[in-house]
Amino acid sequence: MEALILEPSLYTVKAILILDNDGDRLFAKYYDDTYPSVKEQKAFEKNIFNKTHRTDSEIALLEGLTVVYKSSIDLYFYVIGSSYENELMLMAVLNCLFDSLSQMLRKNVEKRALLENMEGLFLAVDEIVDGGVILESDPQQVVHRVALRVLQSAKEQIKWSLLR
Repeated sequence: MEALILEPSLYTVKAILILDNDGDRLFAKYYDDTYPSVKEQKAFEKNIFNKTHRTDSEIALLEGLTVVYKSSIDLYFYVIGSSYENELMLMAVLNCLFDSLSQMLRKNVEKRALLENMEGLFLAVDEIVDGGVILESDPQQVVHRVALRVLQSAKEQIKWSLLR
């Protein structure tokens, strides 16, 4: 049998998902073409939710992918990588995302609070992962950078409103 040697890659994350307690998408960001159409993505998300929402474990192998996940009140957080990906790296991304959101939402990580702060979620995900490459795993740094970007955005809005 020929040994399969995989080239190391920085592209470790295939997708980040947040689903509600019915398995409906609140946030999804796919970093490759494993599921190219929205229909395929939603079917995959339903499959993941059905396999994981009643279990207490933190990791699953599904459709040739490694899935790490965590639930909080009425939300399910998922980080997906390939089947040969390091689960600890994927879990670091998941924990960073969850802890960052927990700090930004003042420990109120639930659907309503998340929907009211979607801009912060988008910024946090962009700070943690870019194109499937893990950039940051320290929630303090993520929260700090998100706060700076929100402050810059607010300054720009004020400046443009004063110029009108």
